[in-house]
Amino acid sequence: MSLAHAGHAAGGIPAAALVPPVLFWAYLAAALRQRDPGRPGWDHRRTASFGLGAALLAAGLLLPAADLPGHMAQHLLLGMLAPLALVLGAPGTLALRTLDRRVGRAALRVLRRPALQALAHPVTGLLLTAGGLWLLYLTPLHRATLTHPALHGLVLLHFVLSGYLFTWSIAGPDPGPHRPRVPVRLVVLGVGVAAHAVLAQLLYAGVLVDVAATGDELRAGATVMYYGGDLAEILLALALLVTWRPERAPRPAAVRA
Repeated sequence: MSLAHAGHAAGGIPAAALVPPVLFWAYLAAALRQRDPGRPGWDHRRTASFGLGAALLAAGLLLPAADLPGHMAQHLLLGMLAPLALVLGAPGTLALRTLDRRVGRAALRVLRRPALQALAHPVTGLLLTAGGLWLLYLTPLHRATLTHPALHGLVLLHFVLSGYLFTWSIAGPDPGPHRPRVPVRLVVLGVGVAAHAVLAQLLYAGVLVDVAATGDELRAGATVMYYGGDLAEILLALALLVTWRPERAPRPAAVRA
């Protein structure tokens, strides 16, 4: 049982699956406010991206995860694909344009604090995402989530939040703490690709892992992790390249005669 099944609303819909539509409703309401006179309009592509992310998040929460391949697909949706689409929707920028200016300036000052700069570093995001996967499948944690729905819910929440943080740190368009240059972010992303690939190989071979699954389930789950993770990471690399804006070199001072 997972976060999606921890509570149910009327009609048998998991309560957690109602959160993404609510988030998109709030986002859409803020985006429509940008159409007021005197405001620059909001990019419809951003809205479409955030809507796609909300849909992927809901799909991950509704997805049956009765076996290891199902769990892998759920983690892929919640921890990689949904965060990418949500991040590219630039919800932070939209919030700053919607909030009072004084509140927005205060939020930006908070984001510049050293502690948040360390938290927002790509290496931190990598340790939380890839490290979380290694911890889940190489320790008894995965077995514990099968018998403790609340724990499984917390694990899924961790993947959503850490996936969002890592995605933003690599290619997020929203303002925030200063991020390393693009080559550094590409190297961190490459390490993430390798970490996922090695873990998938260990799962496929059934070596060092502590997972309650048959050999066939291990191989099927590892295949989902390997190829699905590659797809998500390629999309993230493309997002980084598309959103990258080269830094302009400062103009030389004019030489006085």
